[in-house]
Amino acid sequence: MTATELPATPGPDFGPAVKLVADLAAQVRDDQLDAPTPCEDYRVRHLLGHLVGLTAAFRDAARKDLGPSTATDPGSTTPDVDDDWRTVLPRQHDELADAWRTPEAWDGMTQAGGLTFPAVLAGRVALNEVVIHGWDLARAIGQEYPADRASLECSFEMLAPSAGADAETRGPLFGPAVPVAADTGLLDRVIALSGRTPTWARP
Repeated sequence: MTATELPATPGPDFGPAVKLVADLAAQVRDDQLDAPTPCEDYRVRHLLGHLVGLTAAFRDAARKDLGPSTATDPGSTTPDVDDDWRTVLPRQHDELADAWRTPEAWDGMTQAGGLTFPAVLAGRVALNEVVIHGWDLARAIGQEYPADRASLECSFEMLAPSAGADAETRGPLFGPAVPVAADTGLLDRVIALSGRTPTWARP
């Protein structure tokens, strides 16, 4: 089945995933903004800036409100935070979850990152972005990441088919899959599929 043939069946609720990431973001101290993250070229401030951008883009993608937020390639510039990110990010997380709770969000075609693709796939991509970058943030600030199983299963189903693709194909934020043991837990398997080493820790 191709991407354009995917049935428009709503995915899991974004609520648990966005709440977890919003709670983590609220714990970020100003002196941690320049700390390293599992994304080699990103500091915490860049990761938070990316989360601000992607929550807006995929919120608008769900609403079919296409424009600058959905047409911009996220890799065109290095993201950063504005002074109001502490109020903007949690609000946009809530808006993202609410937008994808409507059945219409999953119908037809939409746009994100300058690409036009089926809305049902956009929803899965959006949730995966939240899940993976939430883990990045948790690791960067030294916090636990108790992701909900439904979100992890959605990410696993999306990432597993492309596990053998190279870094150029998967993009700068999702590199080639990292090998892990067969009995590795679901969270670590998802993180490994995204191209990250599950044992990554702050230097």
